[in-house]
Amino acid sequence: MRVRQGAAVTALGIALVGCGVQPTGVVGAGESASGLTRGMRLYYASDSGLRGVPLLDREVKDLDSMVKLLAAGPPPAERRDGLTSLVQELGGYSVTATGSRVTVRLDGPYAATGRDQGTGQLVCTLARAQSVLEPKVRADDVEVILRPSGGGTLGPYRCAEFLDG
Repeated sequence: MRVRQGAAVTALGIALVGCGVQPTGVVGAGESASGLTRGMRLYYASDSGLRGVPLLDREVKDLDSMVKLLAAGPPPAERRDGLTSLVQELGGYSVTATGSRVTVRLDGPYAATGRDQGTGQLVCTLARAQSVLEPKVRADDVEVILRPSGGGTLGPYRCAEFLDG
């Protein structure tokens, strides 16, 4: 009986030790994923908040173009899904950026309050575009300032301020 028990213990020991899996310590894999994903997106308003729509059919080389696309409104499929643009024609404007700072200069007053979905559309769209145009800049870090000629400066704003979740 002891021989059988000894054989069983030996077989079990060999199976456990010989399975080929070696113990390891903690393996570092870098930072966990967070924040906005990569790629150009236009942000549109909906009843449930802002929604990003990938810009797949064209290459954009500057931030002014993103504002024009945003003001034109969503494509028909997105309109049917309830998305709309609250960014109306801004009149004259220019968008400049340095690193994570984006400034929108407006010729005339800014009609929105600065804490509305229309402003959120501008901020999130420009933050995303700046991070794509300058890959070292994270979209989460981009600050957008609005400077209407007929009033005080609005911002700086970050996209996260306008996203629900």
